Amino acid sequence: MNQGIVDIHGLVGHASDGMTPLVCVVDDDESVRESLPDLLRSFGLPVRAFSSAERFLASDCVGRASCLILDVSMPGMSGPELERELKVRESGIPIVFITAHGAEDGREQILKNGAVDCLAKPFSEASLMEAVRKALSLAGSRQAEVESSRLGKSDVSHT
Repeated sequence: MNQGIVDIHGLVGHASDGMTPLVCVVDDDESVRESLPDLLRSFGLPVRAFSSAERFLASDCVGRASCLILDVSMPGMSGPELERELKVRESGIPIVFITAHGAEDGREQILKNGAVDCLAKPFSEASLMEAVRKALSLAGSRQAEVESSRLGKSDVSHT
């Protein structure tokens, strides 16, 4: 079943702390919270699943996640509302939105706001894994920029 999928194995082990990148799934649908983590784990990725945006925000994963797979429409805080909260907190977690309401249900605005992708349920394994690969690559690039900036500042302070 994994044939024809974009190879993400090269990205495993390139998280910001030198460990395997963490993928978090936030969806109120229990079947999604069970099936997506199983699929992602089959590619060697550690995954944490949450039933709500509020539970994700209360977890220790906000500062550790390298990719967030996020349902658009949930009770309580919606996916776009969580995205806005993460921006307020200056979290740069790349987000892949998923929605049961059709690909055009706000997709254009979601992408303009910086999401890696917005996939309509049901989506293919290949589409999901391509979006996750992009998100992990983006997370790695952002971390490299942070490290470079940190090194540049430390060089300046020691001269």
